[in-house]
Amino acid sequence: MTDLDPRTPVLVGVGQSSERIGEPGYRGLSAVELAAEAAREALADTGAEPAAIAGAIDTVAGIRQFEISTPGAFAPLGRSDNYPRSVANRLGASPARAVLDVVGGQGPQHLVTELAETIANGGAEVALAFGSEAISTVAHLLASEDKPDFTEHVEGSLEDRGLGLRGLATRQQVLHELIDPPNQYSLFENARRARLGLSRVDYAAVMGELFAPFSKIAATNPHAAAPVERTAAELVTPSESNRPITDPYPRYVVAREKVNQGAAVLVMSVAAARRLGIPREKQVFLHGHADLRERDLLRREDLSTAPAAVLAVRHALEVAGIGVDDLAVMDLYSCFPIAVFAVCDGLGLATDDARGLTLTGGLPFFGGAGNNYSMHAIAELVQRLREQPGAYGLVGANGGLLSKYSAGVYSTAPTGWRASRDAELQAGIDAGPAPRDVVHADGWATIETYTVKYGRDGSRTGVVIGRLESGERFLANTERGDDEMLDVLTTGEPIGTKVFARSFGFGNRVTTSEARMAELFPPKPAVLRDTYEHVLVRRDGHVLEVTINRPQARNSLHPEANAELDEIFDAYFADDELWVAILTGAGEKAFSAGNDLAHTASGKSLWVPKNGFAGLTSRRELPKPVIAAVNGYALGGGLEIALACHLVVADATAQFGLTEVRVGLAAAAGGLVRLPRAIPKAVATELILTGRRMGADEARSYGLVNRVVEAGTALEGARALAAEILEASPVSVRASLRMMAETEGIADTIEAVNHPSAALDDLLVSEDTIEGVTAFAQKRPPRWRNR
Repeated sequence: MTDLDPRTPVLVGVGQSSERIGEPGYRGLSAVELAAEAAREALADTGAEPAAIAGAIDTVAGIRQFEISTPGAFAPLGRSDNYPRSVANRLGASPARAVLDVVGGQGPQHLVTELAETIANGGAEVALAFGSEAISTVAHLLASEDKPDFTEHVEGSLEDRGLGLRGLATRQQVLHELIDPPNQYSLFENARRARLGLSRVDYAAVMGELFAPFSKIAATNPHAAAPVERTAAELVTPSESNRPITDPYPRYVVAREKVNQGAAVLVMSVAAARRLGIPREKQVFLHGHADLRERDLLRREDLSTAPAAVLAVRHALEVAGIGVDDLAVMDLYSCFPIAVFAVCDGLGLATDDARGLTLTGGLPFFGGAGNNYSMHAIAELVQRLREQPGAYGLVGANGGLLSKYSAGVYSTAPTGWRASRDAELQAGIDAGPAPRDVVHADGWATIETYTVKYGRDGSRTGVVIGRLESGERFLANTERGDDEMLDVLTTGEPIGTKVFARSFGFGNRVTTSEARMAELFPPKPAVLRDTYEHVLVRRDGHVLEVTINRPQARNSLHPEANAELDEIFDAYFADDELWVAILTGAGEKAFSAGNDLAHTASGKSLWVPKNGFAGLTSRRELPKPVIAAVNGYALGGGLEIALACHLVVADATAQFGLTEVRVGLAAAAGGLVRLPRAIPKAVATELILTGRRMGADEARSYGLVNRVVEAGTALEGARALAAEILEASPVSVRASLRMMAETEGIADTIEAVNHPSAALDDLLVSEDTIEGVTAFAQKRPPRWRNR
């Protein structure tokens, strides 16, 4: 010990706290109070004077509770606005630094590793890491007439690292309702089952055999949320209390999130340990560590494995200078069976290893204490290693979708700080082969993996990751009521089965055949309906007037309104008797305020047609003229719609702007692309980055607006412009638009001029061309026939 660098980090104290509703001594503690109790246990566990330890703490680091782990999350009984300092205050500690880490079950081990490195580098001397969950208590007390208020305001700095959800909740996953962890992990589980060639029954038995010993350990753990030993068969046999959650998981093999638990770990330098009188037998050293991240879900080469997790464990062992066989004890993160199986597969570790794979009882039985489970695992490991001086132990901590893995190897044997090669290994992972994924999947495909979600009401929804014949990977759902496809997913071996995929604005759907898809989604004729719920339509000869009719919401658009507009423009472009369209908004206040943020905030389904906002912003071809009649506000998506139109007529009160940045969004429906191409780039950049609005005259000065008319007359102005267009040949108008579109991407002027276009060939043999030339020669107005 005397030859160790004084800054060498060492774990000197661990603590846990818990309570179960309905049991003697239940107090209904908040998350802060549970963490504080665990922290007091950790201070006492050092064997030194707790008050002196508390006074020496210079850094505190907290793990996020679930109620602050997702965008828009709500703490129903209130919460601390500075969780780490709330806990520190209860200990009488005044740390210089307070940290709130990102989301993920890897957090506890990652924090211990990070704090140890900070201490080794001289950036801290005494650091306390902790986390807690009171999910069970909050749910229990929420219905109470005298419910408590857990709100706390604490002064002092806080290094809030944010949610850290990059890659874990993509738009595709949200669109396909693939957010809940059980549904996500079951995709990996079923991929592994198929790779091993096991039947559903045989694989269920394997899951039960894996977790039965876990439940036995939990049954004797005083901090376990569900201290009940269950047999392998009981764990995987559906029953009233063990209902199916998602294929292949019944409730008993899924992480238990309703817990009241806290855990804490105290790390300090060897010099501080000596100064504070920490007994040698209390000290445990971090011998090896690694933090690695897997690729995002659809970019993984093999969905049945977890190579980043395996590599993290292997590297942590390598840094420690030992092998798997040298471990005396270990705890592998066990939110679902696959999290354990994948690591065991990669390490060649038997799932019935005599050493055991959990120290706590695992997340389904001990409890999945939010992001903080592995803090409990570290606490248990430290106690075990003190009982076996010189032995080695491993904690493997998993976060996200088998995404982020942090591994630590510990022993009471003294060692100096050892650096890892995380950056080098991560670069190798990131550079590895990956399939190409697509947003819109259309055509024949094969199932790569799948799951079926079971609702409490008996409903079923299938989720499929598939490969198109081109090899591209996609995510899809089954359509509601498609029992034919659900039968495929719930019987036999679905993986490798040929299915038919079709894309929609609301996501991809798969079913058994192209004919079945046509039954589920009958083709809609491209014709105008008599009435629409959110849009008004009016035919006036060859002109179609389309009015967004949501003035109470400033004509903002939600999925239903967008779908109607998409249908209307499909009909417009298909109707030979309609030559010009005008799009405007009802009332005088707004053309459109863009996306309906109230709808977005409500948590309701959020999707946009494949053709984009208003059925226009992502439409590849607009073969006939569309005029935007802008009355009042054209903001956010409203401006993006106007930018997608060919011509813009604005009244004098019109206001244009991409205001998304002011509400934490981005103009992703074409505004970021079209505005810099429509007006000077510097001006567009200013508008995009500031959310500034510009008036009609300024917009006209940049060429964004064709005409400015008196207030309240935008529609009349658009009608006048439409009348001028109608004086021209509709065939010539369409040909002109087509040739403009064809040459838009050709930078060289002469090359663009010489670009051959079938549109010009068709025009030269059209009846309208003959009529136009003849009428000119006869000095009479032409009579256009649109052919």
